Amino acid sequence: MTAIRDAIRSNARQYGMVMALAVIVILFEILTGGLLLRPLNITNLIMQNSYVLILAIGMMLVIITGHIDLSVGSVVAFVGATSAVMLTGWGLPVPLVVVLALLTGALIGAWQGFWIAYVRIPAFIVTLAGMLVFRGATMVVLGGESIGPLPESLRALGTGFVPDLAGGEVHVLTLLLGVAASAALVAVQLRARRRALRYGLPAGSRNLFAAKCVALVVMVMLFAYVLAIHNGIPIVGLVLVALIVAFSFVMNSTTVGRRIYAVGGSEKAAMLSGVKTQRTTFWVFVTMGVLSALAGLVFMARLNAATPRAGTMFELDAIAAAFIGGASASGGVGTVVGAVVGALVMGVMNNGMSLIGLGVDWQQGIKGLVLLAAVAFDIYNKNRVGTSSAARRRAAERPVPPPGDDGTETGASPPAARATGSGRG
Repeated sequence: MTAIRDAIRSNARQYGMVMALAVIVILFEILTGGLLLRPLNITNLIMQNSYVLILAIGMMLVIITGHIDLSVGSVVAFVGATSAVMLTGWGLPVPLVVVLALLTGALIGAWQGFWIAYVRIPAFIVTLAGMLVFRGATMVVLGGESIGPLPESLRALGTGFVPDLAGGEVHVLTLLLGVAASAALVAVQLRARRRALRYGLPAGSRNLFAAKCVALVVMVMLFAYVLAIHNGIPIVGLVLVALIVAFSFVMNSTTVGRRIYAVGGSEKAAMLSGVKTQRTTFWVFVTMGVLSALAGLVFMARLNAATPRAGTMFELDAIAAAFIGGASASGGVGTVVGAVVGALVMGVMNNGMSLIGLGVDWQQGIKGLVLLAAVAFDIYNKNRVGTSSAARRRAAERPVPPPGDDGTETGASPPAARATGSGRG
């Protein structure tokens, strides 16, 4: 019991957000009369918040390095606009357009990453400029009008479902994908624990780790079953699963992930340790650009059109999801799963408040208060941990009198004893 309590205290932010998500789900399930957790609504919840989940993963990496990206909403709109022109105006095939869109996002990320990492311009200024530039470029490309409709094969990215292996009432392939996702997530957790034990880092008790893995598998399989009794997993849901597993593995079990955390924790210390901090920051922004392009394709596919107002306020949703999910404003702290939890908190709140008929004005105010509370909770935990660490450090540095010859503790030797001792030999 003590180990569980200590683990919860040491991971209060992460566990707190998971518990908060559970409370929010239960609350809105009661207030909506059981509508929230119906399979149809869960499917809509995934599709409606897919772009926020994608952006939150990339934003978490950016915030871990100690930066911010205000341009992601405009990049979403710009990539959607250029992709729509290539599809409807130029007649290019969908696979080629998808590749070109992702390359466009990578180039945008490289452009901004160059100014931030190598020229050392603050990310706030660079990405704010990018937000204005790419919003204006979207207006130019679209000419102030929406472009659509889009090919059916691209619309499937935002509204389609993965076809099943059999035609039964339960989507078997979704259950198999749930099993695969559970195994992958447990493998990531197991590898992270083994690495911690190998380097002598705190890893918690074995029973607590087993309970955590069991809870993770139960949640994933329950979620997969709810989807399986409807139409199965959406295509964008499969993309999200792949992104979550891949980025969790990178951040928890690879050298690249450790370098990203090191840069955010202390860039000077990371540089002195041999980490190429500029290159790491550069590639984080390239990754953010690719994920922004992917979010732009998903959002455009769901709307079946590219619009000049696409992506408005998306950057704030992604930033809020990252901070609610455990990111620290000072960098060096955060997880991919935490970003997903934060995005789900925002998505469930939006969906639940809409189902009970709450106005948009109240929704915005409540979301703002939730974000403020999450950041305040982070600062409180940081100050509490810092106070306890300082107390332990002072206790460790307190001088201990040396024991005397008779086994009792005595102070410093008298001058005569020192003189006698120094004259021997």
